[in-house]
Amino acid sequence: MNKIIIHVDMDAFFAAVEVRDNSDLAGRPLIIGALPGERGVVSTCSYEARKFGVHSAMSITEAYRRCPQGVYMHPNIKKYKEVSNQIRRIWSDYTDIVEYLSLDEGYLDVTSTAPPLGGAKKIGLAIKERTKIETGLTCSVGIGYSMMTAKLASEEKKPDGFFEIPDPAFFKSLILDRDVRVLYGVGNKTAEKLYNAGIHRVRDIFRAREKVISLLGSHGRQITELAEGRDNRQVTPYSENEAKSVGREHTFQHDISDFSLLKDALILIAKELSLKLRLDGIYCRTVTLKVKYGNMQSITRSKSGDAINQAGAIYKTAAALLDKVGKRPIRLIGISLSGLTHSDFRQLTLESMSGNRAENRKEELEKALLDIQRKYGGDSIKMGNELAAEKRFRENENMGS
Repeated sequence: MNKIIIHVDMDAFFAAVEVRDNSDLAGRPLIIGALPGERGVVSTCSYEARKFGVHSAMSITEAYRRCPQGVYMHPNIKKYKEVSNQIRRIWSDYTDIVEYLSLDEGYLDVTSTAPPLGGAKKIGLAIKERTKIETGLTCSVGIGYSMMTAKLASEEKKPDGFFEIPDPAFFKSLILDRDVRVLYGVGNKTAEKLYNAGIHRVRDIFRAREKVISLLGSHGRQITELAEGRDNRQVTPYSENEAKSVGREHTFQHDISDFSLLKDALILIAKELSLKLRLDGIYCRTVTLKVKYGNMQSITRSKSGDAINQAGAIYKTAAALLDKVGKRPIRLIGISLSGLTHSDFRQLTLESMSGNRAENRKEELEKALLDIQRKYGGDSIKMGNELAAEKRFRENENMGS
């Protein structure tokens, strides 16, 4: 059976949510991300801002240079997640094979559900209509016979678009004279190599198939297959518990040389990661510290050991790693946790064997605290060191803004 894939992409999602909630922003160039004068990038922007050349991932400095009259806002991630959950509930009514790419984008495999529900077109139009009614937002929907063609179809008529690519023949005729970057997996670096070899458009790939393969090896062979419309990737339902790692990082408004302030940031990051692990009932075996210096050089340092998920243990490991890095001004710091497991198996020691009663009491307390945090939120309980770290951290950030 030929696959039927739908790709849904919300239109300027963060900005659209803010415009929905504040009509005064309608028709104005709205940029969500860092504020002018801060370090950071554009998360997303309204279509009015895009007319000035502003786009996602652009530095705020450049965005402000191009659009000083824009409205700049920090993102409200909590609100966007709530809307995202609404959107995902809509999608789940049509298939249980959904791969989420972000809060506002995903693939739906409707191969088995489309026939009894009236076909893929009916599903796609229903998703658009329900999204508008239930969230007040618009989305672009693409239908294809593969993930690549569904993605391309959703981009074809943005914003608020709907488009179908039914078969490889239609796909080839559609992209034949387009830039090679239209193909999945052809980024700027690959495109540059192809341009230098005189291969600019998709039709050039057909003309110089062997040159593409010789130039790029196995990746080149994949590109020639994609140009033919062959993409065998599967829509893979995602579970956060199956993630290979979780991480958080923070970019400072000015470079930090005071390592005690850097450790304050690690305390807060460790707390957030610990809560995520404990709510999911998982542990990590490897803690990785990420540091980016003022000159943009990035380094990572890792340590593996017993399975842990407590903030104190995560922080202790990350802080020890920080003590070993070069003492230069730092602009970004972060922690990632890997080796995720549902087991908290640890090497048995004489100390742990003799302290079973105390350990049991500690586990009971931690369970009670987690129940409170699950019910009232992660900030409902703050330890003394966390409160002090948060106070120093916020004071430092305000001084730098």
